[in-house]
Amino acid sequence: MENADRIQEQVRSAFPEGSVERVQVLAYGDDPGVEPGETAVRVFISRAGRPEGMEADKEIIKAFEEVSRPVLKRMSDELPFIGWIDFRPDVQDESARSGGPFGTGPFFRFKTRRDQCGPPDEPSEQLTPVMTRLGAADLATVDTLIAAGIANSRAEILRWAVGRIRENPAYAQLQDRVHEISELKTQF
Repeated sequence: MENADRIQEQVRSAFPEGSVERVQVLAYGDDPGVEPGETAVRVFISRAGRPEGMEADKEIIKAFEEVSRPVLKRMSDELPFIGWIDFRPDVQDESARSGGPFGTGPFFRFKTRRDQCGPPDEPSEQLTPVMTRLGAADLATVDTLIAAGIANSRAEILRWAVGRIRENPAYAQLQDRVHEISELKTQF
């Protein structure tokens, strides 16, 4: 991971003074969303005297996101090794942090351009985003394949695994059966 202090300072200095309370640099193992070899950042937005609460938090997030778009684009170029950056209002009350070290509530995630597109041979407009939840053992398997160099990301590993299924001769037979079943359904 790049020097955490340097990343924190670079992120803080990208935004107007006083708008960011704190910055947390995350490496693999710090958060389930951080992939092997990836660095992520969590930015806590200053409340600047605004009240806490779900509606106030949503307003803070919306306003910060609108004002920050040019900065985020520039940061994507300056910090290409960052996988994603989460922005959320800072939680002052320790009891409100029961959801973990960053609390719960609304946030927005900015993904770097690297994460927003597929491999060079697959244009992103041909890919459909799919969200999945993996248990600890499955996630460890996926992360091991990344560490072994089979792929560069969790999404790429899942595309690779589906591709291996398509290569199995039994898959063609399964497709034929599904097509037959579809034809039978239309006869009813």
